Amino acid sequence: MTGEQAGPGWTLVLRRQPVRIIDGQPHDGYTDWYELICCYCGDDPDLDYRHVSPDLQRIRGPYPIAAGITAYGRHAEHHRRRATPPREIASSPEELAGTADSGRRRRRTFPRS
Repeated sequence: MTGEQAGPGWTLVLRRQPVRIIDGQPHDGYTDWYELICCYCGDDPDLDYRHVSPDLQRIRGPYPIAAGITAYGRHAEHHRRRATPPREIASSPEELAGTADSGRRRRRTFPRS
């Protein structure tokens, strides 16, 4: 997010960290660090870093840009996995390993709904 307010429907954003936030608005410019804001986890983008819980501070960072992009991907995947129900239950160790019938390991694919 660069220089604009979050729109409706967004839940996770990597943004440049403001020096401070007053009344929900950035003041005194931005740092060279990035922070991850996750509304799924209960974070509020209008709050300054110093005013969120230690758990949310750990999620927020701050991060250099490359580490922030990695953290964003991992955090999004964490929520995707939690929200996605299992597609199939293996009934044997062979099915779990994907080696049933052929004796060779194969990649299992599942249709997305």
